[in-house]
Amino acid sequence: MKRPNRLVRALIWIGLLILCMIGATLFFYWRNTRASKKLLEAARIQMQKIQGENQKITGAYDRDLAVRCDNGTFVGQKLNGVYAYKGIPYAEPPVGDLRWQPPVDAGADDAVYEALYFGKSCIQTEDETERASLYLQGEDCLTLNVWTPAAGDPGKAVMVFFPGGAFGWGGTADPLYDGQRLVEAHDDIVLVTVNYRIGLLGFMDFSEVPGGEDFKKSGNLGLLDQICALRWVQRNIARFGGDPDNVTIFGESAGGSSVSFLPLIDEADGLFCRVIAQSGSLAFSYSREECRTLTQKLLEKTQMTSMEELLSLSEQEIISVNKELNDYINFPERDGIVLPEDLYAAYEDGAGSGINMLIGTNADEARYFIREMGGYEVYTLAGSLVYESIVDRISKEDRRFADAFVVLQRGDIIWRLTEFLNDLLFRGPAIRQGELHAQNGGDTYMYYWTKASALDHYGACHAVELAYVFNNLDDTIFTGEPADPALAAEVQDMWIHFARTGSPSTGEVIWEPYERNARRTMILGDDVHMESDPLPEQRVLIEPLLEYHFNGQYMATDYALLYLRNQLIKVNLIILGAALLIFVVIKVKKRTKNIVKKIDKKVE
Repeated sequence: MKRPNRLVRALIWIGLLILCMIGATLFFYWRNTRASKKLLEAARIQMQKIQGENQKITGAYDRDLAVRCDNGTFVGQKLNGVYAYKGIPYAEPPVGDLRWQPPVDAGADDAVYEALYFGKSCIQTEDETERASLYLQGEDCLTLNVWTPAAGDPGKAVMVFFPGGAFGWGGTADPLYDGQRLVEAHDDIVLVTVNYRIGLLGFMDFSEVPGGEDFKKSGNLGLLDQICALRWVQRNIARFGGDPDNVTIFGESAGGSSVSFLPLIDEADGLFCRVIAQSGSLAFSYSREECRTLTQKLLEKTQMTSMEELLSLSEQEIISVNKELNDYINFPERDGIVLPEDLYAAYEDGAGSGINMLIGTNADEARYFIREMGGYEVYTLAGSLVYESIVDRISKEDRRFADAFVVLQRGDIIWRLTEFLNDLLFRGPAIRQGELHAQNGGDTYMYYWTKASALDHYGACHAVELAYVFNNLDDTIFTGEPADPALAAEVQDMWIHFARTGSPSTGEVIWEPYERNARRTMILGDDVHMESDPLPEQRVLIEPLLEYHFNGQYMATDYALLYLRNQLIKVNLIILGAALLIFVVIKVKKRTKNIVKKIDKKVE
């Protein structure tokens, strides 16, 4: 009789332990979700303050603030010695028959327009860390912004920035990318920031949809938009004081990948001479097969079967279906039409060898996703799931490299797994890209960002350097506290000197080129210095795994992490239900046993 009682007690204790674990997980998730909602509302209020739409001017205007371009005259504003022109269209609106088609250069126009407000963000779901998602949205989103100093000589170096956001979020309205303070501090550049199509409108494969033969380039429209913007820069930037023969393109995350792809596209030849790729590389691309998953989901959600039907969707219908599908967005497609099918081979064959390249990553890239997953506690629970989702796609022979990498690390298991993701998805591909460019004679400079965020657990996370680069030191969304002004000034000098001359060396610091033998790398942190081949053991273990072309589809983008988080919650709820069921069964069994005992006593 004692054995069943022990079993029952053991089951009760196990059930209570499981309940406590699940309760704690759900509490932390609820707490972090509540905090996320507060951040979302604060960000929404912030963005509402800068919203507006530029209007056509039919009366008098300040000609000192006006610039005549080939597609209109645009009237901006002046603040602290900097002229700003926002929301200038560089292409015809990609609506109606132009939806899912390559961009068409903005046509000639003699009218006069305001250039006071950012253009609309491309359609996307709202996210508190992607504040452009809280700005006005729409299909008509192909605009750019220009900041130019009032003083200084003409023929300034031009820096063109493409924002990130996993190719499904983001836009130039994000306050982090506001160019005012950067140009205030540096009167030797003209800064341009560019909106481009993303998500359902920017990266879709329609090759297997009836009528899709007329949309052959739809897998890379966002990249073609960027090229269209660069053509506008070539035609018009001299009127803002810029030199069209000295254009540097730069970007972070998806923007960093974009500037890595553009040297491989014939249409981009001659539009720029330098590239700065921050935390983005050739890794963030999809095969045709990977891209078709989203196409199938779009057809299922809309219950449509042809391009003719898809083109009939209203803008509001696109917005609605995007809310369901934005978690499955595509990266640029290795289609063999716009992009080569083998990107690394293209670099190896010397594509883009005539440009200067500055490329690098942050020490703790993947920690950015702590917030995306619902907080530190949920992130630590999901870490092993993320790791297994990746290594399951590696052969048994090659898994030894992944396991050896994790064993090499020190500290808690979650940070060891995170470091694996840092190198597999960010640092490793950037190194491969840089060394291939260097071996073909392209001037290449490598950096490794180690300056940490003040946010707990985030370290030197993805996007932490943006406040430093744009001189928006008080924008603490990723830094946690105002950025270090000394490091910010140093980094800006490096970026701008590179844009002006092709070398990031400054009067204070000599930055040596990257090449395969020495692998000289600039460390950007509390101490700025050069190192040869940082973390060599990790690099050697990651190199064989790059052949699998891991692109973050299974982990390192918002949509995959949200999926894992939701799956974790479902599992917790199932366990909770099972524990409650066990508890109820035990209670019923005990109660039934007591009733039987009472009946037996009455019978006696």
